[in-house]
This record gives sequence, C-alpha cells and structure tokens, in this order.
Amino acid sequence: MALPQFKQDATDARLDAVTVPDGAAWLTQARKDAMTRTATMGLPHRRDEYWKYTDPAKLVAADAPAAEVLDDDDAIFSDANPLTLVFVDGVFDAAASDDLKGENLEIGRLAEAGAQDIHWAKDLYGVLELAGQNPVQRPLASLNTATATDGVLIRATGPVDRPICLRYRRKESAADAVLHHVVRVEAGAKVTLLETGSAAARLSTVTEVSVADGGEFHHVRQQGRDHARRMNTHTFARIGEGSVFKSFTLSLNGVLTRNDCVIEMLGDDAVAHVAGACVGDGEGFHHDDTVFITHDALRGESRQVFKKVLRNGAVGVFQGKILVKEGAQKTDGYQISQSLLLDDDSQFLAKPELEIYADDVACSHGSTSGAISEEALFYLRSRGVSEKAATNLLTLAFLAEALEEIADEGLADDLRDRLAGWLDRHAG
Repeated sequence: MALPQFKQDATDARLDAVTVPDGAAWLTQARKDAMTRTATMGLPHRRDEYWKYTDPAKLVAADAPAAEVLDDDDAIFSDANPLTLVFVDGVFDAAASDDLKGENLEIGRLAEAGAQDIHWAKDLYGVLELAGQNPVQRPLASLNTATATDGVLIRATGPVDRPICLRYRRKESAADAVLHHVVRVEAGAKVTLLETGSAAARLSTVTEVSVADGGEFHHVRQQGRDHARRMNTHTFARIGEGSVFKSFTLSLNGVLTRNDCVIEMLGDDAVAHVAGACVGDGEGFHHDDTVFITHDALRGESRQVFKKVLRNGAVGVFQGKILVKEGAQKTDGYQISQSLLLDDDSQFLAKPELEIYADDVACSHGSTSGAISEEALFYLRSRGVSEKAATNLLTLAFLAEALEEIADEGLADDLRDRLAGWLDRHAG
C-alpha cells in the first residue's frame, strides 16, 4: 500500500539525508533490510495511532535542532565501581573509557564488529528489532538499525560482578547521535547495564537484549541534564525460561523524550519488569513511555510501573499493553501508570491496554491522575515542615513505587538523591 503523500514526503526528506554504512556482508544486509523496512513503513506522523499523543516531527526532521551544551554529572553511579565506556557526540572515546574486558564478559564495538565476517552479534543485530515491528510498526527503530555506526556489543557468559556504565557526553550543540547496542546474556549469566549523560542534541538509541534460560539482565538509566534534548530510545528484549529482565529509567529534563520498550516472554517462568519515574517542569517538556509486553509461555510475570510528576504545562504520556497469547496460562501481568499534576496547566495522557487469549491468568491495569493530597500537605505543615519541603516529600513518596523496581539498593539510593536534588532546585 502506498504511503499518504504527507508521510511519503517526510520519509523521503529524511532518508535522502542518510546513507547505509559499509560493513561485513551480514551487517550490510541487516542495514539494507532495515532501510527497506523504513521506506516501506514510512516515518511516524502525528496521525499514527501510537503517535497521536506525541508529535514526532523533530525526531524525523532531516537536521537536528541545536541544543545548549551543559556539563555532565559524571559522579552518578560512581559508587557502583562500574566498567565505564564513554561516547562523545555518539562516537566511542577509547581514551576516556576503561579496558573492554572483564570476567565472564566479552565487549566489543559495533564499529569494529562491522568489519568481521563472523561475529556472535550476527544472530541478534536487527533481528529483535524486526520482531518488534509486529503488531505495531516502529520505523524510527528500523532507521536506527540501518544507519547506526557505533554502539556496544556485550556478551555475558557468567555472573558479571561490575556493572557496565555507558556515559554519554556532548561537545557539539547540534550533535545528532545514533547508537545501536546489542546485549547477549547466556544461560545462567547475569549482567547490569547503566546509562547516563547528555549524548546529543538529538539522540536515537536501539538496544537489543537476548536473555537465555536462567539469565538475568538489569538495566538502570538516567536521562537528565540537557533541557533542550530530543531523544527516542527503543529496547527490544527476548527472554527465555526462568530468566529475568528488569529495566528502570529516571527522566528529569529534555524537550521531547520517547522511550519504547518491547518484550517477548518466550520461556516458562520468565520475569519482566519495566518501570520509570519522570519529573517535568515547563510547557516545553514532553515525555512519552510506550511499552508492549507479550506473554507467550507459562507462568510469566510482568510489571509495568510508571509515575510522572508534571507542572507548569508539562505533558506526560503512557501507552502500555500486555498481550497474553493463547496457551500462556498462569500469567501474572500488572500495569500501573499514575501522574501527579502540580498545577492545572499540565497534562497526563494514558492508553493502558490488555489483550488476553488465555483463561487462567491474573492481569490488571490502572491509570490515575491527581494533585497532592491537601490533607497530607496540611499534616506535614502543621508539624513545622515548610510547604516546599512538604511538597518534595510527598512527591518522593509518590515516585517510590517505581524506584522500588530497582534491584540494587545502592543504585536506587543514588537516583533518589539525584531526584531529591532536582526537586529542591526546581521547587516553586
């Protein structure tokens, strides 16, 4: 079917500005296939069902709008003693990074793997992204697969003691970064991936994660600092029997953020938790979490926990779906999305969905919006707590359920401290 003209024009303008990078045969073919998918689907438009709450125009434009360069906070996650990999304007900085090695760990770069005819990433690069295009098309992810020239390839063969931290830094005001990461967790292995930093004026990332039977993947991400940043991220995960996938994102700033997470639970007794806490200030702030979890095995457990605090015209979006396929009995699916609106100008737009084809399941979803409890605020004020401090305490309490999804308490405490500091600086 031909694309509508308005969509065809936007797609042609963007694709004319990019090229498919050269590489080994397997990578070149994956990139060409992804480019074909992008051209066929067309880039997203506000008229598309899953973009009706978020205008993707600045994400699909040929050029990235400039954004002020701010100093990065490199202290976050430092207490975890991570193995740190640094990217500057979307390009790996070897001099600023740790050695790419560790026990039970194999790390490489997409830029280098692309020159190898044989590489373990061949079975994953673009494969999970392609699987995630059905039933909802995600053309920005396929565009990333087609054009990314750098990223990390992580293979865990056993328990990895040190977290891996991807630190994104920026020098150019109009940096337009495209990164594609691939993570393979072998049977019984365990690894934690951290992400933080400014990265680019416009950032596109795709992370494909394969967790084999009995494996564990933990992901903690902070999106902060850049006030004028525009970004879209995609996480595609495939998890096996008895495996664990947990991902948490803290978002503090940015003009436009869209985080997509697509998970296929293919093995019995698998666990998938996706959570996020977001605080937005100002009518230029727009934050969108879109999640799609598919249960395709027995006794799967999934949780979606998203909390957003919005004020001064900020906009928050949540679109979450739990799909339980026929035969996926004993599924336990939980989804909650809530917003705390600190004024009458902010908005929270939610689209929670359940689609169930099995008859022995326990699935629930809920979405609420509201203001700070006047009774709770009065209680704290009557005991000598200032209005500013009381508001911040109640805000942190509201966000607590999402932060509790982080398995590592040290990492959770670090993010709580950052969040408390942000609230204190932005208190009205």
